[in-house]
Amino acid sequence: MTVQQAAGPDPYFPANGDARYRVHRYELALDYRPGPNRLAGTARINAIAGRAPLPEFQLNLGDFKIGRIRVDGRQPHYTHRGGRLRIRPAKPLRAGAAFTVEVHWSGNPKPVASPWGGLGWEELTDGALVASQPIGAPSWYPCNDRPADKASYQISITTPSAYAVVAGGRLLTRTTKASTTTWVYEQSAPTSSYLVGLSIGKYQTVLLGDPGLGGVPQHGHIPSDLLPEFSRDFARQPAMMELFQELFGPYPFDEYAVVVTEEELDVPVEAQGLSLFGANHVDGARGSERLVAHELAHQWFGNSVSIADWRHIWLNEGLAKYAEWLWSERSGGRTAHQHAAAAHRLLSTLPQDLRLADPGRKSMFDDRLYERGGVTVHAVRCALGDIAFFRMLRGWAGQHRNGTVTTATFTSHASRFTSEPLDQLFDAWVYGTRLPPMPSAETGIAV
Repeated sequence: MTVQQAAGPDPYFPANGDARYRVHRYELALDYRPGPNRLAGTARINAIAGRAPLPEFQLNLGDFKIGRIRVDGRQPHYTHRGGRLRIRPAKPLRAGAAFTVEVHWSGNPKPVASPWGGLGWEELTDGALVASQPIGAPSWYPCNDRPADKASYQISITTPSAYAVVAGGRLLTRTTKASTTTWVYEQSAPTSSYLVGLSIGKYQTVLLGDPGLGGVPQHGHIPSDLLPEFSRDFARQPAMMELFQELFGPYPFDEYAVVVTEEELDVPVEAQGLSLFGANHVDGARGSERLVAHELAHQWFGNSVSIADWRHIWLNEGLAKYAEWLWSERSGGRTAHQHAAAAHRLLSTLPQDLRLADPGRKSMFDDRLYERGGVTVHAVRCALGDIAFFRMLRGWAGQHRNGTVTTATFTSHASRFTSEPLDQLFDAWVYGTRLPPMPSAETGIAV
């Protein structure tokens, strides 16, 4: 595992996260009532101070009422303004010291405002869902909200028994008492705060395929009236899982779930071990199949192998975009080279002022980043040849499993799989803005 933590605040979101310490485990106990959209919670956060003493530290949390805070069992001084919970322990924490924070909070969760609209907790007509990328996690729990600070999670959620709760990870227990049910999930793999997914609704649960001995359990959670369309649209997901494990290495988590809400979503959203789709992504004609592949690929690229800060988001999106093209190539559709050529033609008609390695906050979700990211990965494939390229991809996912990376980590890694220098390729595709010529080598999968 490789962990590369940025030394200071995230350059795109300096108000989010605190680099002076790291969390290794969150234990969340939540009670949610859908009707009044009322959330009450307790968080137990186990953390470790960094290399310097810690007289105070910060968590991110939305506009909730704070009931109680303790640091190692003692009451600290704290302030809570503008989504920042600043905590000053009774005694400064020693460098490298393990410490525990307990926070009680309650209120009406609402999305975090952002340039892309509300992020995080979203109240639905009948239930709720969480889609936090990139800064929505504080909309429902206190966290060190930076992608490089990955921790394990146990999440206990009590809701009225009519509702199902789906979270990323393994369901440990489900206990019904009177009119409420408590669901307890465990996500043991290190997880970035924005990747903690959650959905509360009235769902029917189905098994996708037969995982077999040692296979990956895959479940769908969907409104019952969408089951016929879902059964066709997601029928090939088990084959995607098989292909991606062949190309990228073993699936990095215990299981994988997809949730389809009754409402429309602009785009599907990945979480750790979980992806969220809107009803508009289910049409019975596999009209969104590329997105099914894209979200599954994020489990390797973005979730298991995470970025150190948001400047490097192309590593998540470019590799997931290329996975779409690999699935098309293997399943009888257009080849990855044909997809890359089409993307290149589109990019040639658009402004050429985007730098993959540091697109800026305003452009981090620009369509050009996805398309250019995919073509860049294809350029690397053309330069390496298929055998070395897929060895490189499997090595990338395996060596950095559960870790965090940067663009420089990727360029250095890829360069180890060829005797020819790749500096000019990366200077042009990743660090430059002008669109380079389309890679000319026609390739097919040979692994």
